Amino acid sequence: MTRTLVPSEIEKYAQEHTEVPSPLFEELRQTTYARMASAQMQVGRLEGTFLRMLVRMTRARRVLELGTFTGYSALMMAEGLPDDGELITCDIDPEATAMARDFFARSPQGRKISLRMGPALETLKELQGPFDLAFIDADKENYSAYFDAVLPLLRTGGLLVADNTLWSGRVLDPKAPNDHAIVAFNAKVAADPRVEKALLTVRDGMMLALKR
Repeated sequence: MTRTLVPSEIEKYAQEHTEVPSPLFEELRQTTYARMASAQMQVGRLEGTFLRMLVRMTRARRVLELGTFTGYSALMMAEGLPDDGELITCDIDPEATAMARDFFARSPQGRKISLRMGPALETLKELQGPFDLAFIDADKENYSAYFDAVLPLLRTGGLLVADNTLWSGRVLDPKAPNDHAIVAFNAKVAADPRVEKALLTVRDGMMLALKR
């Protein structure tokens, strides 16, 4: 199970000093935890707010997301886009994305979001760049393949963000296939001269890679 790597008291303190999202996001969080068996996969409030700020700071107009789940991160990032911005999000789970579609429809930001169903590596072959920002939060065994497929679609100066890159600390003692996949991904990004990178200790770890 994914867990935060900071004490709960610090997490709570950080939330108390972070922008409060609209009530729709809290409803989405509660609905996800009530209905989804893997609710911990949902991006948290702090990380979601950070993603929205990244979209705004990079002045992104086109965002690509791999891993929609119930739509929290997509809606957050859509809030950071201009009125004519576009966010393409990819997933294969019909149950989770049905919830996402419902919440997209209830938000004025939902019109900016296009949901593509199917394996992301296949969807990526059909997309045309450039994108300004990409967020990877899908199946961990394909992270390295996603990096290779997404980076050419980013503009120069575009930002790639990958979630769960500390993997509840298991990167320090990898055993399972997903553990090794995240370790390999982090090493791949760290060694790639095409990007400037920073591995952050936000929630379960976020790798930021700025395309040179």
